[in-house]
Amino acid sequence: MKEIQVKKAFEETFGGTYRFFAAPGRINLIGEHTDYNEGFVLPAAIDKRIYLAIAPLKGSIIKIKSLDFDQSVEINIHEPAGEMPHWAKYPYGVVKEIQAAGYSIGGFQAVFGGDIPKGAGLSSSAALESVFAKALNVLYKLEINRMDLAKIGQRAEHNYAGVKCGIMDQFASLHGKAGHVMKLDCRSLEFEYFPLQLEGHELLLADTRVKHNLASSEYNRRRADCEEGVLLLQSKMHGVKSLRDVRSKDVYPYRDFLGEQIFLCCEYVTEENERVLYTTKALEEGNLKKVGELLYQSHEGLRAKYFVSCAELDLLVDVARKTEGVLGARMMGGGFGGCTINLIKSDAVEAFKQKSAKAFSESFGKEPVFYQVNLSEGAREF
Repeated sequence: MKEIQVKKAFEETFGGTYRFFAAPGRINLIGEHTDYNEGFVLPAAIDKRIYLAIAPLKGSIIKIKSLDFDQSVEINIHEPAGEMPHWAKYPYGVVKEIQAAGYSIGGFQAVFGGDIPKGAGLSSSAALESVFAKALNVLYKLEINRMDLAKIGQRAEHNYAGVKCGIMDQFASLHGKAGHVMKLDCRSLEFEYFPLQLEGHELLLADTRVKHNLASSEYNRRRADCEEGVLLLQSKMHGVKSLRDVRSKDVYPYRDFLGEQIFLCCEYVTEENERVLYTTKALEEGNLKKVGELLYQSHEGLRAKYFVSCAELDLLVDVARKTEGVLGARMMGGGFGGCTINLIKSDAVEAFKQKSAKAFSESFGKEPVFYQVNLSEGAREF
């Protein structure tokens, strides 16, 4: 167990007493590429976590050991930082953003490690930011609320790790509730919990273990297309500040005006926002069959309108469609690799794994990796 390894490593490295925290990775059930369009997302915290043993120190020195990278750093938080490993930029960024928000903290010594699969799109970086933000908030009695902790984590990623992420990942890691997904309004940051009652069903991730180089450049292009679409629609419709303000049926009359590429981007985003709302209604009704149908629709939009899928993801979704007992599947995350998320009957899991592994191996020469996930609590002290 990783948590036992972290505790043991702290005792061997630093000795003495410590406090113990954990923060989870996350999935996004539905609502992809809607966050930067001020729309809705439906994430959940999962039972894969970053674990942290931490104790305060007098003075301004922080000592952090990464169990997974087998590296350590020692930094004075009141002096300019020198070179540091990339992983260290996340906790260091959290420290600096807490200070920038006007709070005073001292030194500490810490060991962390996790069981969140790397490269699977489950937001291990946000979990790392969240566990340090939560721990320092408790350790130094800062009384910062969870949403502001999420914003601190987001700013740490922007300003120190160099990734201009949305707030969904940090939000989910800090606000998770066991057995529930969370509808987050990416404009107002209001949120609401919805139960995901999985009796007799599982959430299974199928990891392609690929990430195509298109990911970052195409992400920027899609974002620019959405922004251009908003500018064009503003000239035809009143009150449009983002694609959040447009219904999918209202985009279609402007197909020729927008041009095919921008039209399809706008159509996908507006439809996906509506799918999030339809999914929450289906969850309230306990209608998993409808949830599964919406997952398939989401993937089709991502594949044929937003053009962010890839052959590996499409194959896994195609296998899901042909496997009895799979209610729904879609690619999850930015695209061009990573995982599919599958809503599947428990007694169909093994058949789906076998069919997927066989088809994937025949096409790509390797097998996907599977992760069963459960919906868990957010960052907390153990």
